[in-house]
Order: sequence, then C-alpha cells, then structure tokens
Amino acid sequence: MNKQEIIQKVNQALEQIRPFLIDDGGDIELIEVTDDFYVKVKLLGACKSCSMSSMTVKGGVEESIKRVVPELKGVITIEDETHTLK
Repeated sequence: MNKQEIIQKVNQALEQIRPFLIDDGGDIELIEVTDDFYVKVKLLGACKSCSMSSMTVKGGVEESIKRVVPELKGVITIEDETHTLK
C-alpha cells in the first residue's frame, strides 16, 4: 500500500468516527502520515480542550485507524501548528 492509499484509508476511518466528535462539539483533522507509520492529527473545537481527549485519541481514533491500516504504529495529536498534509 502506498502513502496515498494509506492517507485515503485513514481519512475513511476518521469519517466513521467524525459524527461522534461533532456531536460533542468537536472534530478532527488529519495532518500527516509520517514515513515511520505514525498518524498526526489535530483535534478541533470542544475536543481540543476536553479532558477526555487523550482517551478519545487512543481508544477511538487510534483503534479505528489501526483497523483499516494495521501497520500504522500510532496516533500523535498536534496542537496549534501550521501544517500541510504530507
């Protein structure tokens, strides 16, 4: 699977969990899939300041992404960075 296919699958996984985040007043944005197989995301809205955000990322986001792309190593949350999808 090439990097573009991985990005597409990660976005599909995020689309599946996005409605739950939006219901809580938040959202998530894919920032990057690194060459060493980590996914960088940015939490938006209420999710950004929520005390449960680390559990959301590990328990919800990471599990959803690893189901579609098991070779990914993990999810990293990025805060307030200027970013471009790589």
